[in-house]
Amino acid sequence: MKFSYMLAPMEDITDNAFRTLCYNHGADLTFTELTRVEGLARNNASTWTRLKFNDKTPTMIQLLGGKEEHFSKFLTMFKPHESFKGFNLNLGCPSPQVTALGQGCAMIKRINKIKKITNLFKKENYPLSIKLRLGLNLNEKKNKVYLNLINEIDAEFFIVHARYGSQSYDDLPDYSILPECVETGKDIIANGSINTKEIADQLKKVGVKGVMVGREVVKNPAIFEELKGKPRTSLEKLKEEYLQLSEKYDAPFKYRKNFLKWLGK
Repeated sequence: MKFSYMLAPMEDITDNAFRTLCYNHGADLTFTELTRVEGLARNNASTWTRLKFNDKTPTMIQLLGGKEEHFSKFLTMFKPHESFKGFNLNLGCPSPQVTALGQGCAMIKRINKIKKITNLFKKENYPLSIKLRLGLNLNEKKNKVYLNLINEIDAEFFIVHARYGSQSYDDLPDYSILPECVETGKDIIANGSINTKEIADQLKKVGVKGVMVGREVVKNPAIFEELKGKPRTSLEKLKEEYLQLSEKYDAPFKYRKNFLKWLGK
């Protein structure tokens, strides 16, 4: 796996227009917004709109769920688009509403359940990656539940957000755990407050196979160019390009509004 720069899945941000904008300016792989597999299994129309693809931008579909029957039902309904590069299982969401259901980062320690879910994708020969935090809380981090998961589960790669669930984005990520993740022999992608080329280059030296960028990219959609050491496109040109893409793909107003808000326009 070559070193890759990935756009993180973000609610009400990473629609097709935004994914394509980032891909055009340096992102190697993009992800849909978190999509609840239960809604897909129930054929909820608004949930399925998150899986609408309008071009060839390489995209992984991020799924959140906890019941094998929901994943199984969804997979009987799914038809891949040419831009589809696989699925991503969300084991990182720290929302109390999600963790109360035993999903997101509350599921990291449930290895047998995760194996059952991942096996469903293997049977269909779909690539599957996993995005995880270091556990639900500090105690789980200390017990290295994240490392147990990486060792026990077979996936294309693991995106490790270097915080545990009860931490906020104001807390510094703990990149010191990445070397032991790399030592498992699995492909590891670093995630968490990666906002400069210097940070990305240091993480590359640790042996990770890529970096994923989230919050920083909505303020600076040219960050992938910066991380790759390429000339940076101006924010005005990025804004113009995004608005053209959002018109072309008929993006809902909330996405355009959020883009302009984050950009400070």
